[in-house]
Amino acid sequence: MPSMGSVGDAYDNAMAESFFATLERELLNRRRFKTQTEARLAVFEWIEGWYNPHRRHSSLGYLSPVNYERRLLTTETTTV
Repeated sequence: MPSMGSVGDAYDNAMAESFFATLERELLNRRRFKTQTEARLAVFEWIEGWYNPHRRHSSLGYLSPVNYERRLLTTETTTV
């Protein structure tokens, strides 16, 4: 798959690669799925139940994605 960044930019996909490495390490490598539907549901539950609401990210100031978005929305509404 082609890179999303400019030619020669080594860091353009770093966040996506980090996410998928975490997904593989914490979910996919730990269990076997009987069906594709079961795997899709497990990935959805992992993202919405753990990754977005709880997992802190250094690139987001050590906030979870949900808390980062809440802070961003609060900041935007107080400045308007």
